[in-house]
Amino acid sequence: MKRLLEEDGDYDERATAFGVAVQAFHGGIAQLLLMGGADASQCAPDELLSLREAVDSGSPALVGALLDHSIRDRYPASELLEMRDLARRWHEAGAEAELRHRTGSQDDLVCTRVQDDEYYTVGELTLGGMTVRDGHGAILTDLEELLGIRASCEELITRALDRVQDHTAWGRVAIRLSHRREQETWTAAETLRADADPSRRLFGAELMRLIELFADSHEEEFCVLAVDALTDWSAEETDNAVLAEVLHGLDSYAGPRAEAALLAHVGHHDAGVRRAVAAGLGTRLESTYLSDEAREALLALMTDPDADVRIAACRKAGEARNGDPALTDAMAALLDHPERRVQLVAVYGLALHDDERCMEGADRLGPPRPGFRDEEMACLDVAWRYQWRRDDN
Repeated sequence: MKRLLEEDGDYDERATAFGVAVQAFHGGIAQLLLMGGADASQCAPDELLSLREAVDSGSPALVGALLDHSIRDRYPASELLEMRDLARRWHEAGAEAELRHRTGSQDDLVCTRVQDDEYYTVGELTLGGMTVRDGHGAILTDLEELLGIRASCEELITRALDRVQDHTAWGRVAIRLSHRREQETWTAAETLRADADPSRRLFGAELMRLIELFADSHEEEFCVLAVDALTDWSAEETDNAVLAEVLHGLDSYAGPRAEAALLAHVGHHDAGVRRAVAAGLGTRLESTYLSDEAREALLALMTDPDADVRIAACRKAGEARNGDPALTDAMAALLDHPERRVQLVAVYGLALHDDERCMEGADRLGPPRPGFRDEEMACLDVAWRYQWRRDDN
């Protein structure tokens, strides 16, 4: 679908395809078409699923597609409230229990994990010829936000922790709570930090990270609190997944304490933790500055056995943009890496340093591959812009 959207400029056909995708319960494809320029308002109401059918399906992506801004006003507030109640019934009963109630079947349940949208997964359950997804908690959260209904912090956290981290219910709640810049949310995050259950600490770490990420400025009260708390937390956490999330919340623009917290884990045995270190080094406000310690760490991480660690380190080294020969030579060495995605980020990093070796790498890679245009263009375009600047001079 991504490849077809890249090649086909017929926007009327995209609207038709949107209707087909929705009728086929493919919410992720429908959202992809919306991002690709499909106009949902060109579809008559009888050409789309009802909102009730979408909520029953348990797919947050499908419900989100039907609530696109271009057709949202088709649904009166009374219908949205009914759908909120329907989503709540599914969520509170549990998808399996409600599915058994509706089908009357006591057969074995078939459950798989599926991608629901670009970022999140959900569980998909099949029983008695009926298939639903278990995203009703996320749908409930979305409908509450749309209706301006404020669920308590405790209720939202419980809703998220019913699922795993990459589940859309978890992600929706974390984002929604992080936008509540208030003491109740901060107190909840601190309480989660002290919990014995790693999954609860993981949610607390993600919540703190997002509180920092969505801050209007690095001087905002809750941003300062988050960076300080995450810095202290990084020295105490023993679970690898939680520690990686904690480190992802740190960025060295916050000061030397945050950088020191990252550097303390450069040689950690877990690749996810080292990846978080690489992604966190460097500065957001003074993009060309790297401390000597951060520079040495990035040089080491660009030779890491894990390709994702190398990518993160190379990206951060590139964003320093300071022409440091040691950094540019280390990035140039990655042009010969066997994985294309590592070569791409090496081209990107060299181009940011105005190093002409980026053009050799870009020429070897050739044009973006079909289906990967957006991801690869983000790297190759920087190299082509460098070439235009060089040739103009």
